[in-house]
Amino acid sequence: MTTNQRIWSLARDQLATAVSALGYPEELADLIARQLGSPQAIDRMTSYIRQAKPGSLESIIDEMLAIQAEIKAWKEKKEAQEAQAGYNAWLWRRKQEEPESEDG
Repeated sequence: MTTNQRIWSLARDQLATAVSALGYPEELADLIARQLGSPQAIDRMTSYIRQAKPGSLESIIDEMLAIQAEIKAWKEKKEAQEAQAGYNAWLWRRKQEEPESEDG
């Protein structure tokens, strides 16, 4: 097992323990882990479950969806920043290539 696989496995196992402690089946943890898609997001979900101790399945799913939405927004922000940086670099190169005008 690679280091990355161990990290994923540990995150999933911790989530399964937290979900089980609330009385839900471990299969729910598998579904949530697959939906979240990263050990960091899984750890965040585990922390929520341990701290908030949500009283309903709906609360757990709502939090999972909120985490997914925040990840999506973060990715979109990073993509926009990269696009803006590329555009700014293009403008800078274009400005540098322009011949200086002679005033006078």
